[in-house]
Amino acid sequence: MGMKAIVTGHSRGLGAAIAAELLAHGIAVLGVARGGNATLAAAYPQLLVEQALDLADGVAVAAWLDGGLGNSLWRDFAATADTLLLVNNAGMLQPVGPLAAQAPGEVLRAVSLNVGLPLALSSAAAAVRATRPLRVLHVSSGAARSAYAGWGVYGATKAALDQHARAVALDGSPGVKICSLAPGVIDTDMQAEIRAGSAALFPATERFKDLKTDGNLSTPAATAAKMVNYLLADGFGEQPVADLRDLG
Repeated sequence: MGMKAIVTGHSRGLGAAIAAELLAHGIAVLGVARGGNATLAAAYPQLLVEQALDLADGVAVAAWLDGGLGNSLWRDFAATADTLLLVNNAGMLQPVGPLAAQAPGEVLRAVSLNVGLPLALSSAAAAVRATRPLRVLHVSSGAARSAYAGWGVYGATKAALDQHARAVALDGSPGVKICSLAPGVIDTDMQAEIRAGSAALFPATERFKDLKTDGNLSTPAATAAKMVNYLLADGFGEQPVADLRDLG
C-alpha cells in the first residue's frame, strides 16, 4: 500500500527527473512511456514498474485504460495506493509554425498526447480511487498563459490543462486535489529542439538560445525536486493553476 505515483513520459527529461525524485522518497512509481528507463529500473527494481505505450495513440491509450493490452496493471497499481499521485508530464512541442505550416496529423497527435491523455487518465484514476486521496499534477507551461507566435498548438494544449484544473477544483470531488503547474524553463531535449528550430517558424528562437548561453535554464533534477516537494505538501492544490517560480 502506501503512497504510489503514476508518471507519464518517465523515460527522459523532466519526467525522468520527477520519477527519480519520487523513487528517492521511497514512493512506488508506475512509469508509462514508449520506452523504458533502464537507469531507474536498475536503481529501484522493487519500486519502479514500467508500461510501454505510445501515449499519443488515443486508441491504444483507451484500450490500456479499459484494461486492454492483456492486463489491468495501472488499475491494480492505482487501487492499492493509500494516496495516488498522478503526474501528467508527457507532452510534445510540434507542430511549430504558423497555421498553414501545421500538418493536420501532427496537430491531432499533439492534442491527443498533450490534452487527451492527461484528461482521460485523470478521469480514469478518479473513478478507480472513488473518494480516496488522489493528487493530480498537470505539467503546464508559461506558453499556456502568454502566447508565442508559432506555438499555437502547444500553447493551446497547455492552456487546456490549466482550464481543466480550474474546473476540476470547482467540482470539489472528495479526495481529489489538482494543480496545473508551470515549471519554468528547463534544460531538456525540448529546449534543444526549440534552439535547433527555424526562427521563421518560431520567432522567439533567439531568446531561448540566449537563455542557454547565459546559464538561465534550470536543471531537470532541481526542478523535479521542487515539483515533488510541492506535490507532497499539505498546500498542494490550493491554487489550481500555479507557477513553480512563485511557490518559493
